[in-house]
Amino acid sequence: MTLQTLEKTVQNQQLIFTNLRALFWVENSALIISDLHLGKSAYFRKNGIPVPSDILVDDLERLDFLVQNFEVKKLIVVGDFLHSGKNTDFKLFEDWRNLHQNLEITLIKGNHDIRRADFLHDLQITIIENALYTAPFTFIHVPENTENQFSVSGHLHPGVTVQLERRKSVRLPCFRVSENQLILPAFSKFTGLDTTSCQEFDCIAFTEDLIFKM
Repeated sequence: MTLQTLEKTVQNQQLIFTNLRALFWVENSALIISDLHLGKSAYFRKNGIPVPSDILVDDLERLDFLVQNFEVKKLIVVGDFLHSGKNTDFKLFEDWRNLHQNLEITLIKGNHDIRRADFLHDLQITIIENALYTAPFTFIHVPENTENQFSVSGHLHPGVTVQLERRKSVRLPCFRVSENQLILPAFSKFTGLDTTSCQEFDCIAFTEDLIFKM
């Protein structure tokens, strides 16, 4: 995989945006992701839709690469770590977790995690019910636009439409950044894109080989 980065100072903190769907917070040695949707492929297979488990394998390989590349000490998951509770895909994550036992993992619950996340305690994952404040950021799953805090969230699976030549266009995942909030792309590639709400944001879009500010 090819890692491309874009650095930006936000709230006097150094943030590294990556084309691998994650954000690295330098001062806190923290990797920040959202919407892993662990178990989504198994959920689809259970319901008769043939989706390969390679999707999750790819997500975890990418996560492993990021943890090692940035020498990550903390992993902050801004919601929807799970998709539908504990299923056959979960063994893949258990194996991954055993390789990173010293990694501090914190989950801020998203809408998919509300009733399903308690068993994650067994893997030494700290679970936050609503929001986590770690100065100067408030981590919360659903985006909030408030004047007195800077929120880091996910949930929307943000994307942007890029116009190409000859009336062609392509939809790309992106980070959205404004004066008081940052919305992360979905970490899992097995998600859709919301390209309807880019106004009032700077969009940092990316491909497999590039990352760039719109």
